[in-house]
Amino acid sequence: MGISARQINVLSATGAAHRRIQTARAVVLAAFLLVWVASMVGQVFAQSASASAPVIEITGTINPVKVRYLERALQHAMEAEAPFLLIRLDTPGGLLHSTREMVELQLESEIPTVVYVAPRGSQAGSAGTFLTAAANIAAMAPGTNIGAATPVSASGQDMEETLSNKVTNDTAAFIRSIAEERGRNGKKLEETVTRAASFTASEAAALGMVDFVASNEQDLLSQLDGRVVNTRSTSWVLETGSVELEALQKSTLERFLEFLADPNVAFLLLTIGGLAVVIELFNPGMIVPGVVGAVLLILAFLALGSLPVNWAGVALIALAMVLGFLETQVSGFGILGVGAAICLILGGFLLFAQFGDPSPTLPPVSVNPWLIAATVGSLGAGLLYLVWTIRQSQKEERGGDTIHLLGKTGVVITELAPRGVIRMEEGNWTAVTDDDRVIPEGERVIVVEMDDLVLTVIPFDDME
Repeated sequence: MGISARQINVLSATGAAHRRIQTARAVVLAAFLLVWVASMVGQVFAQSASASAPVIEITGTINPVKVRYLERALQHAMEAEAPFLLIRLDTPGGLLHSTREMVELQLESEIPTVVYVAPRGSQAGSAGTFLTAAANIAAMAPGTNIGAATPVSASGQDMEETLSNKVTNDTAAFIRSIAEERGRNGKKLEETVTRAASFTASEAAALGMVDFVASNEQDLLSQLDGRVVNTRSTSWVLETGSVELEALQKSTLERFLEFLADPNVAFLLLTIGGLAVVIELFNPGMIVPGVVGAVLLILAFLALGSLPVNWAGVALIALAMVLGFLETQVSGFGILGVGAAICLILGGFLLFAQFGDPSPTLPPVSVNPWLIAATVGSLGAGLLYLVWTIRQSQKEERGGDTIHLLGKTGVVITELAPRGVIRMEEGNWTAVTDDDRVIPEGERVIVVEMDDLVLTVIPFDDME
């Protein structure tokens, strides 16, 4: 059967339409492919848009202030479309929770992080090992070292074996997971935890714990050039030929918080602030000591938030302040003053002593013993002078002739057991009972004998 001319025209039209549809599909597919390729190219080379890279210095103990600094730096690098963030590192270790937060910031960052342990003589100890391993690129200057992340107590003492094993295993798993994420030598990094191993810069580079050794920052940039790094969701090619390093300084608030996060500063703030508040509590209405003390205590607790505080030490220091002030109010043999000195010494030494779970990343933290001695000596000397001045003033005001007080009545303001304080028209006096009995606060008493500035009294009811 033959095909008519009309059928041939219809078939031709249908074929042409089909070809047009296929062509359109090909164009659309090609467009999608071009967009995808363009996006990939943009992802790979987007970091060359900025000619400068921010540099931050992480030095000293790792604490919440360092976490804030790193977080702000990463945000700044993102907003500036910087090619990477350079972290110049020199730390003996720090708080475990702060270390974990900083590791998380690096692993989750969309901007590559480069940790450079420098200058020569620096270390990436304990917590620094984790931070170095977590970087996209880890480099060390000659003469630096990394490692020694074995758990110890925050007081620097050895711990009970079972607890040590528990913490060591957890910490070892933590550093292995970082090594897996960054493609580093997990076995050797784990040895820094399980065997307290330390490595020089060249050893760490040869073993694959870090990427390379760089003698200076120019050498660092040269070795970074052309390297491919993977952030959380993107791959980047670092182009550092024209990159300039720009220091990103700590903010004023961060520098102030860093100053507070010193165990010696925290001890002084707590001691002086506590004493000022105690003075206000025992002398209501003075206002100035109360305000100053409250401000200093707020700063002290802000500082303690960045340190591994032991609250028993805080309680002992508070007790020392109370006993010291009471010594100025009660005539006696200095027992309260001696007790205050003992409490202050113990409180200073126990303030950062840890007896619970140890930190695997924290170096020993303590108040300088010389500062404790100087503080106790200064406050003790001041207390002795104040007590002596008060006693001399009392003698001068009362003229040494106290015979007129015999037979006078007073009110007990501090329970006589048998020693306490009574109030008379002439002021407050230290008093004792004549037969060692206890006379409660608020009772009326009569003076029956005098011994220098100490009155012997009996209950007023005994005279009726």
